Amino acid sequence: MATKFAHAYIKGTDSQPRKTSIVASLVRDRYVADAVVILEHTPRRAARAVLKAIESANANLLNSGASIDPKSIRIARISVTAGTRIRRYVPASRGRALPFEKISSNIFVEVAGEEKEKKPAKAEKKPAKKAEDKEKK
Repeated sequence: MATKFAHAYIKGTDSQPRKTSIVASLVRDRYVADAVVILEHTPRRAARAVLKAIESANANLLNSGASIDPKSIRIARISVTAGTRIRRYVPASRGRALPFEKISSNIFVEVAGEEKEKKPAKAEKKPAKKAEDKEKK
């Protein structure tokens, strides 16, 4: 049985990397089915983005052409890095402008799954049945 890998990379998520990495650490090194249940019950905004990345990587693995056992798919790697920062300004008193940054994050998920074992083809017994049918007639 060979191990197959697939990944998904979500860029520009509107949440800070520190908050997103806390959610990502909840599901690190778990099976995908368990991670989905955990993230659906996590009351953080970043959980939706991490869940989307995991489901995307899972779909990429299942649609890769290899016959993968869905129960064996686990999260091999998950990492959150800082994305682009957009500089904005807020008006303040006396005509001033106070700068702030809108910070985004990038989420990388790699999943791994085991290929299903191919069953050997059964020997056909149709010619023997035809011979029996001829004897009955």
